[in-house]
Amino acid sequence: MAERWIHSADERSHGLPGLAGVEHIGFTVPDLEAATRFFVEVIGCEHVYSLGPFRSDGTWMRDHLGVHPRAVMRELRFFRCAGGPNFEIFEYEAPERTTRPPRNSDIGGHHLAFYVTDLDAAVAHLRRHGVRILGEPTASSGPSEGQRWVYFLTPWGMQLELVSYPGGKRYAADSPVLLWQPSA
Repeated sequence: MAERWIHSADERSHGLPGLAGVEHIGFTVPDLEAATRFFVEVIGCEHVYSLGPFRSDGTWMRDHLGVHPRAVMRELRFFRCAGGPNFEIFEYEAPERTTRPPRNSDIGGHHLAFYVTDLDAAVAHLRRHGVRILGEPTASSGPSEGQRWVYFLTPWGMQLELVSYPGGKRYAADSPVLLWQPSA
């Protein structure tokens, strides 16, 4: 089955040469210590290492990161959450920054989804920790049939999602390419 969804760089005729996968996802948080506690104590991730601070008196911050030249990245922290890609969180001081997280419908809107083997147990865990759950778990239909999901919010308002499809998704029966999943 693995040969259906793993392609070597030689087999790809388009896209990035040597593409091997998603290495990490990064996002900015308002309070690095509070976010670290949330991801470690509530979600169950492991803090791997930290870097920073980063600042420049020139234009390095704008040229390399696309932020205000006087922005200061106080620190960044890398995390691992069981299987899947790594992620990093940043805390910035910056002129002209927006402090409200984007909604999914906003340009640049995003969310981070965590695969769990028991969605109901994971939702109960989040509720015990006072996490705001958006609605109730939803059963997908169409190609995603077999999946259940629910969105929730971090204490600072960022959208996250829990996803579970222990029996797989319907699309996989006929698709020549499979999405990554923890059990693969």
